[in-house]
Amino acid sequence: MSAIVLTLITGIGLGALYFLVASGLSLIYGLMHVLNFAHGAFLTLAAFIGWRTAEALGTDSWGSLLVSVVVGGLVGAIFATLTELLLIRPLYERHIEQVLVTVGLSFAAIALFEGIWGSDPINISGPSWLKQTTEVLGARVPNVYWVLMIAAALVLGLLVLFLRKTRYGMIIRAGVENRAMVTALGIDVRRAFTLVFAIGGGAAGIGGVLAMHYMTFVSAHLGQTLLIFAFIVTVVGGLGSLAGAAIASVIVAVLQQFANFYLGGTGDFIVVILLAVVLLVRPRGLMGRKA
Repeated sequence: MSAIVLTLITGIGLGALYFLVASGLSLIYGLMHVLNFAHGAFLTLAAFIGWRTAEALGTDSWGSLLVSVVVGGLVGAIFATLTELLLIRPLYERHIEQVLVTVGLSFAAIALFEGIWGSDPINISGPSWLKQTTEVLGARVPNVYWVLMIAAALVLGLLVLFLRKTRYGMIIRAGVENRAMVTALGIDVRRAFTLVFAIGGGAAGIGGVLAMHYMTFVSAHLGQTLLIFAFIVTVVGGLGSLAGAAIASVIVAVLQQFANFYLGGTGDFIVVILLAVVLLVRPRGLMGRKA
């Protein structure tokens, strides 16, 4: 029983990490129809800067962790904003060029990160509490999973509130439905779309800092590793559906954890099979809209 509880809770915690990475990806595609393959670079840069920030403040404190998360979010938002302004904005409605540019940026960013910080993983440390465990129904659950769940819940709640309750959220949703009409009303839709990119990058930055604490290392390829699962989650949940991404994150991660524990480490293979089934049976994903 304890093994099932442990696998389930760690699966939900891993799903929270997948959601933090996939939420920005899903938000950017759902509102702007941009498949951003450079999303992993936002995450990786935020993780490196967050690591440097924590090192400067002292790694074994909650203050340094919180500051590094905030700094990581800001770094991701700034990097994403520059990417939208300089590379994506001239290419709206030109999807092939968008893919080529973001893929190129991703490869260039990895090479740059390796040149600055090296190609080998860098071990990191954080508050000692993260390495400890909490007992739940006889299962000893690592505390880092609770942090991931809390962070994912906060990000999801803030994103929903922003889109539904704020002026810019309404402008963004209206601009997606009818950009010409919103522009005719004198509203600068481009500024709103830049804000979407910034928010998506900020979510990736938060995910990057927490991901390095989950994995206990940071490397130039950290973002690319997680981006694979983020794309799977986004497709399974439905391209552009934030709620779908949240549900799919938990499904994918829990399935992966159970397969790794009970089926001899076949979690990644089972997740790929799930992706294939969804594409064959319901191509728009669990909560995606019909074309």
